[in-house]
Amino acid sequence: MSERMSIVIVEADRDRALQIVDSLRQAGEYDIHVIGQTAGLARQIKAQQPDIVLIDLANPSRDTLEELALASNPMERPVAMFVDRSDAGLSGAAIEAGVSAYVVDGMQPSRVKPVLDAAIARFRVFQRMRTELAETKRALEERKVIDRAKGMIMKARQVEEEEAYALLRKAAMDQGKRVADVALALVTSAGLLS
Repeated sequence: MSERMSIVIVEADRDRALQIVDSLRQAGEYDIHVIGQTAGLARQIKAQQPDIVLIDLANPSRDTLEELALASNPMERPVAMFVDRSDAGLSGAAIEAGVSAYVVDGMQPSRVKPVLDAAIARFRVFQRMRTELAETKRALEERKVIDRAKGMIMKARQVEEEEAYALLRKAAMDQGKRVADVALALVTSAGLLS
């Protein structure tokens, strides 16, 4: 049996909060927590550790929107935001702040579940993209260090690039380390000696 998804609803209006809770209860079984005050929102959300945050705003301003989005830790979990109206640029600001779903014209009970599903899917896509970007950056940095180490070996031993790489690779195998780690050690050591 899988664990129930935990949802935090940020809504100051009790009646609107109850509408959201009712629509979620009709859509499935969730652990639902309502936060009615935005003061200390980040602390309250951190205490709950929800799987997703749903924010309902009647009249958002750019500052309020960004503050709520950032307090919800959009890099850690999906954040869906329902707003009654949106001025120019607010949706862009919400997306830049990390909001996974931004719905204008308010919260309609029948739309809550599909929007949450879309927010989760979008969050997962961006999470994969962030992971791939971090891995690509790491690989690029390792490649730079390996190239630098090869250049040092080529200069010190008067060998071609292929032989310099073969020496690095052999040293890595002999030490049971990755080529990038051996290259980094070489570059660091050379830095200390110069």
